[in-house]
Amino acid sequence: MNLDEVRVKINDINDQMLALFKERMELSKDVAAAKKEMNKAIYDAKRERDILDKVTRDAGPDLDLYARRFFEALFSLSRTYQSEQLFQDNVFTVKMKKAIEQSPTLPPQRGSVACAGVFGSNAQVACDKLLPLSQIHYVTGFRAVFDAVESGECQFGVLPIENSSNGSVKEVYDLLEDRKCYIVRGTRLWISHDLLVKKGTKLEDIHTIISHPQALGQCSHFLEKLEGVELRSFDNTARAAQLVAASDDPGVAAIAAPQCADLYNLSPLMRNIQNSDNNYTRFICISKDFHVYPGANKISVVTTASHAPGGLGTLLTKFANIGVNLTKLESRPIVGHNFEFLFYLDLEASLADPKVLSVLAELHTSQDKFRLLGNYPEN
Repeated sequence: MNLDEVRVKINDINDQMLALFKERMELSKDVAAAKKEMNKAIYDAKRERDILDKVTRDAGPDLDLYARRFFEALFSLSRTYQSEQLFQDNVFTVKMKKAIEQSPTLPPQRGSVACAGVFGSNAQVACDKLLPLSQIHYVTGFRAVFDAVESGECQFGVLPIENSSNGSVKEVYDLLEDRKCYIVRGTRLWISHDLLVKKGTKLEDIHTIISHPQALGQCSHFLEKLEGVELRSFDNTARAAQLVAASDDPGVAAIAAPQCADLYNLSPLMRNIQNSDNNYTRFICISKDFHVYPGANKISVVTTASHAPGGLGTLLTKFANIGVNLTKLESRPIVGHNFEFLFYLDLEASLADPKVLSVLAELHTSQDKFRLLGNYPEN
């Protein structure tokens, strides 16, 4: 047969396969209904394994691997479709739909907001961008931001969560998993760092540099070139600049945002010392109340995966099956469990999509730990 004849046959087989696929997926709906009636889990590991073993034997040595992968993909799609049927109206999905309906029609512009640091910090700039008419309450440390929001002292809190060159702010992720707050908005800021000193100080005079650990990490290439200089972690870059300004020791310097030079009467001895000019930090706005504001295009969750071979792959395939892109996947060990992990996921998705909501509802039901951190607009 020539190529055209082969393609005609393939097209005919494709049509037959599509018809069989549609028939099979319709039967999957019946299976889902039966499992719901019997209160059985979607995933039947033994039945799937038995079928895969038979397919592998029957396909022969040339096609056994391909046949097995084909049916694995088919089973995965079937499970996702069953989830969509089973979790349309469970407790989780109903709660999420109600939260969406009750959310304000516009993102917040004003309110009291907790911010770690002092005036001049990058977090303060993020506050002004996210909540331009807000009243900022400065606190010490990220934990204090969550405390202020949970107690009702502040309506919102703004925190850095991830940097493009130095990775995640792990303390913030741990607090999000542990505390009863939700992400309601997000933004990105370009971050530059200057080495700030008291007027008249030269580079050779410096014996100590203080800043937040994230800023120190973002400027590691510059710092590695300095000899005999002690690096000290501090809770906030702007507060580090404030401390240098109040110090009687001219040999102490701070790494902080450029605006801190004028604010605290310091000199920018070296400018733009960050490792990369493509240096962005994601900031989030948290609230005690779960809201989904218009334009919400990102979902953040923390979940476990099945502690078995292929467990993480199965988790990720759930999102691939419905066409959702993951922009973040990070694991953290679960304290007290041997080599078991929590996974932080960021999805380009919306809870308004029934398929997304069904997958999350299944995870909420099936995983040992699952928490929806928020569905929010980020710009």
